[in-house]
Amino acid sequence: MVSFISAWCLVIISLCYTYVVARLVPNGMRRMILFIPVFLYFFIVPLSLSNIHAVGITAFFISWLANFKLFLFALGRGPLASDTKILPLPIFLAVSCLPVKIHLSPKSYSHGGSSREGLLYYTIMASLLVLMTKVYKYNSKLPNKAVLTLYAIHIYLLLELILAATATMVRAMSGLELEPQFNKPYLATSLQDFWGRRWNLAVTGILRPTVYEPMIQLFSVLGPNWSRVLAVLATFVVSGLMHELIFFYMGGLMPDWKVMWFFLVHGLCTTVEIAVKKKVNGRWRLPTGVSRVLTFGFVMVTGLWLFLPVFNRGSIFERALEEYAYAGALAAEFKSIITSLF
Repeated sequence: MVSFISAWCLVIISLCYTYVVARLVPNGMRRMILFIPVFLYFFIVPLSLSNIHAVGITAFFISWLANFKLFLFALGRGPLASDTKILPLPIFLAVSCLPVKIHLSPKSYSHGGSSREGLLYYTIMASLLVLMTKVYKYNSKLPNKAVLTLYAIHIYLLLELILAATATMVRAMSGLELEPQFNKPYLATSLQDFWGRRWNLAVTGILRPTVYEPMIQLFSVLGPNWSRVLAVLATFVVSGLMHELIFFYMGGLMPDWKVMWFFLVHGLCTTVEIAVKKKVNGRWRLPTGVSRVLTFGFVMVTGLWLFLPVFNRGSIFERALEEYAYAGALAAEFKSIITSLF
């Protein structure tokens, strides 16, 4: 806990430094050069942590998202940039180091439409997550694919709860309306729908301006069709590399590139899907229920094959369960102390 607090204090100090630099230096190469020490620190900061959850959160929030946001900010673009002036420091810090995106219209994005329904939605998800930690006691009696499927559900529940809690905290402190980070990915009707509109939109929102759009411009000489294909593939390649880096932080193992192949397969299949949609041009379409089953099935099959085995290879889930048990023991001890006092 001490190392986590120390690391994040240095992260905040680093972001304050970039904020001051941005007020003194116009966007461009000079600002980019002055940001380099921060980029480097943000890439190494997860190595100073040992708690698996702290490593994962810091690697995702800081090494990936914050670095990409600061890269755009150095060029005067992205969520940290403004057409009129630099964001106020508290909002700058929140948007920099947390996976949130400010939404400027009055539209509400809460799950279920009301705060009460949203609370029920996340309460159910939290209850399922707690229940799953109990099921893991019987891992040795379950087939490996069943265990990996549990891991997939666990990852989704944990990610959505972490991102929702982060957004709720920022919304309560700032009063700003924030866009959602998940949009019921289990209802996706295609890979394009899954990756572009439903799954972890914090990543989608930062990869588009940092990778997809620059690649469109770079390959524009090849024509709009080929430039889009190469831009989509490049986006999935960068996402794969960043996931490999995060798993290196969490598991301490050199990559075997299966995770990268997961994203390459999805990148290739997504480009084929887009091309087929354009060719068909709405003349023929699968029923919604069928397309949802096929999309979910493809994601799960490729995930079980290429993505999820890394959690066994790096003993990531075993370490996470040990941390849950330790947290539960601390909570029980704290409860007993409170009970004895009152």
